[in-house]
Amino acid sequence: MPLITVVDEATGVPSGPEWTMEIFEETVRLDELIRRRTFLEVAESGAQVDPEERTRVALEGFTRNRFVVLVDDRQVTALDEKVRLHAGSRVTFLKLVPLVGG
Repeated sequence: MPLITVVDEATGVPSGPEWTMEIFEETVRLDELIRRRTFLEVAESGAQVDPEERTRVALEGFTRNRFVVLVDDRQVTALDEKVRLHAGSRVTFLKLVPLVGG
């Protein structure tokens, strides 16, 4: 099965953890991609966290512009947008940091 790379980043700081995810389809909606990434993070952390609640928080964060999602360096702007994935795709969750004094 094709593998994609998922990474967390924030401007001005080193990249966060990087995961590899298997994909089973060529296109997936952004909200579903966020859900899968959240479930993977919760599973790998071993924390006693409700993945459905974490997904809800993540989706809300996206709608409030707390982070953007880049797929192979292309920004995806809507949760219902279908994302094309292929073996080797890189999905970046880029946390947005407010400017000081702004």
